[in-house]
Amino acid sequence: MPNQSETTHPLKMFALNSNKPLAEKIAAAAGVELGKATIKHFSDGEISITVDESIRGDDIFLIQSVSDPVNTNLMELMIMVDAVRRASAYSITVVIPYYGYSRADRKARSREPITAKLIASLLEDDGVDRVVTLDLHAAQLQGFFDIPMDHLEATPLLAGYFIDHGLTDNLVVVSPDHAGVSKARRMADLLQAPLAIIDNRDPDKSTTSAEAVIGSVKGKNAILVDDIIDTAVRISISAQTLKNAGANDIYAVATHPVFSKNAVTQMKNSPLKKVVVTDSIQMPEAKMFDKLEIISVGDLMGQAIRRIYSEQSVGQLFIN
Repeated sequence: MPNQSETTHPLKMFALNSNKPLAEKIAAAAGVELGKATIKHFSDGEISITVDESIRGDDIFLIQSVSDPVNTNLMELMIMVDAVRRASAYSITVVIPYYGYSRADRKARSREPITAKLIASLLEDDGVDRVVTLDLHAAQLQGFFDIPMDHLEATPLLAGYFIDHGLTDNLVVVSPDHAGVSKARRMADLLQAPLAIIDNRDPDKSTTSAEAVIGSVKGKNAILVDDIIDTAVRISISAQTLKNAGANDIYAVATHPVFSKNAVTQMKNSPLKKVVVTDSIQMPEAKMFDKLEIISVGDLMGQAIRRIYSEQSVGQLFIN
């Protein structure tokens, strides 16, 4: 039976242009239909949005990944937030499966912006009440927000791929650098596998010594774990490093398949057997290849939205 909040402020959900297939899965899992809105792009790049139904007094959830084209998708989200706020929505929650600009989370060099914080500030200033996102590049980005933030985790779903396919024997989970150890350790715990690390001393340039592996990988099947695969240079070099160190089958796992430049070619030509990612970013047909396996996060995010709306614990989704 719905609680008081469900009857007082109806739940409505809208998808913008970045990832409509995922938005449809999220809406189905949450038990609602996507709302109607018109999104137009003028010839000079300006964006015009109209909400085509009444949302006065409603709890609104807006779904948009800040993925390629990053700035266009970000502006769509900002303009849509402004539209629903001016239409007297009761609350506005933005659901961002892929939080673009998350890699600029600190000043690594002099006179650099902290763009991840800038995006958080822009969303808050735009009138957003809550943010739901998935596998941030660094978990401390949650602290950039002064509004409620739900940080969902795709690692159990990705680990489930190996469990469901009977690939849990003779495994070692590998972090491609020291910064990613905590994420790799989480995967290792779920799969009850040992942990190894690629000793990458120059992660900004994605260069790795071909013998630099901390831990035992010889004769084992290796799972490389990362949050983002962008150009795929680092993940491909890491796979070759593991192959040189005597690993058998090598898999790559990442939440966000950015796949920019010639990433697909890099992975095709690498020793990787499979590349397992989520659908947080919509994958065009041109970037699909035989090694690619896509796991949907639609049900996870839909359940999270339903729990947020019903004022239930989102933390229950993390209990294995």
